[in-house]
Amino acid sequence: MEIAYVYTRQRSQFGRPCCFSDRPAEVCVDIPPDPTLADGFVLRSSADASVQHSSEMSVHEVNTEPVLVESRGMNHVEGGWPKDIDAQDVEQTTRFRKKVQKDEDYINSVTRLGTLMEHYVKQNNIINIYEEYFVEETSEVEDEPPSAKTISVIRDPNVTKRTATRLSWHPDTCRKLAVAYSSLEFQQDTKDMSLDSYIWDLENLNKPELVLKPFSPLVSLEYNPKDSHILLGGCYNGQMAYWDTRKGGLPVDVSTVEFSHRDPVYGAIWLPSKTGTECFSASTDGQVLWWDVRKLSEPTETLVLDITRRGLLEKALGAVTLEFEPTMPTKFMVGTEQGIIISCNRKAKTPPEKISSTFSGHYGPVYALARNPFYTKVFLTVGDRAARIWSEEIKESFIMCTKYHLSYLTDACWSTVRPSVFFTTRSDGTLDVWDFLCKQKDPSLSLKVCDEPLCSLRLQDSGCVVGCGSKLGTVTLLRISSGLCTLQRNEKALATAMFERETEREKVLEVRHREMQLQERARAERQAAEAQKQQLAPTVQDLMDQARRDYLQIIEAELRKRAQAEAQRQPG
Repeated sequence: MEIAYVYTRQRSQFGRPCCFSDRPAEVCVDIPPDPTLADGFVLRSSADASVQHSSEMSVHEVNTEPVLVESRGMNHVEGGWPKDIDAQDVEQTTRFRKKVQKDEDYINSVTRLGTLMEHYVKQNNIINIYEEYFVEETSEVEDEPPSAKTISVIRDPNVTKRTATRLSWHPDTCRKLAVAYSSLEFQQDTKDMSLDSYIWDLENLNKPELVLKPFSPLVSLEYNPKDSHILLGGCYNGQMAYWDTRKGGLPVDVSTVEFSHRDPVYGAIWLPSKTGTECFSASTDGQVLWWDVRKLSEPTETLVLDITRRGLLEKALGAVTLEFEPTMPTKFMVGTEQGIIISCNRKAKTPPEKISSTFSGHYGPVYALARNPFYTKVFLTVGDRAARIWSEEIKESFIMCTKYHLSYLTDACWSTVRPSVFFTTRSDGTLDVWDFLCKQKDPSLSLKVCDEPLCSLRLQDSGCVVGCGSKLGTVTLLRISSGLCTLQRNEKALATAMFERETEREKVLEVRHREMQLQERARAERQAAEAQKQQLAPTVQDLMDQARRDYLQIIEAELRKRAQAEAQRQPG
């Protein structure tokens, strides 16, 4: 029977360091010598062995044995250059000196090169000598089915559970995860519902590393990519706040109610700037506000999402999601409650010009909006029961689409390492992983994460770990199989070709659709003109009826005249 050892320990003591202390020596086992055991051994005979004591340099060995020099009149052994030789050995001595000098020059060159390489290894700022180039050409995807493994589950520590509305990974280590908790159901807040959000350390999930204490529940939360100690939060009451983890869980500054949003802040994103303190936010009140966290008393700039370009707040569309690509610092996109995607340009001269174009995307709110990190002209949207891929060059329709699901889609994001892979979450608790290079009708991987609806989704920069937040505040961390997070051979070129092909196809269909619309409009105009002409031009029957009416009127008038004449001739 196999022997097993079972060690029990409290969970709170896992990972605690060992505590060592000084104590006097003690004898554990004392084995006295037994002379009778010597009869079972034979003494080994003596042996001589040579030992080399020369110093080692790299993988080479140098033997510095003495040089035997023979000269006329004297024989001696010494190290170094030969001495006391006559003229006939000059040529041999010169040749020997050149050989030794060449070896010394080689050793000095290798030594200098080693020092230089050590400097570049320590100061690896210019070029990464360990970087693998052309990984795309050489990497091979393992032949394994797509899968995902649950590595951690984080639950809301409060009794009254709230929705995990937003996830944000630590920008440096990815060992920490900031989670915003809020109840988005209108007038469902209870008195015992907590307002706190948390920062979790994935190596110690027993309790949060830091408790963020806002004045209103957080709907959005983002780490500052330039300073990992700073976090930006958008509150349910429309206020903006930011935290410095070095100063505790209370916010450093909060925007004033008068100049904040009027509805929950569903999108808050940091902007690339020299100071690293600029950001902007969007809300369902129909406004996009730009901020500087050094002065949150009022926004630095305001944009009203009125697609009629009149700047009327009562005509504005409510923003549900916000998208910004750092490589395109002047452009951003907004997904609205009405299913319309608005493309904006911050650097336009006038506010109406900042709304550059619109896309009629979904029949309900646009819950997710993300640009492809490898092909920025292409972006992904999620609304109603499908996910759609768009191109900025096509305004009338999308270029690709998933099938319609039985449950609503709630969030989506692109893979950070593969241009053709994206993730979607559904209201039935399912996570779908799509790879459009392999399959377009069905997801490559469909995983039931939990029984409650999934509401938020965030992928690590490495592309291997994804976090899913549910309606009851449970955050599930999943490790994706290597086949879905490893760049395949020529995948960038194939994905780019696929997007361009679908874009060109939609362009052709759009042109044909416009031609058909023009033809239909011209046909309708011709039919209207003919109908009007028919109304104006009388027919033969109309002319005959008119002649008959005129003839009867003339007869009646003649009869009346005759009756009057006869009445006058008769005597009174």
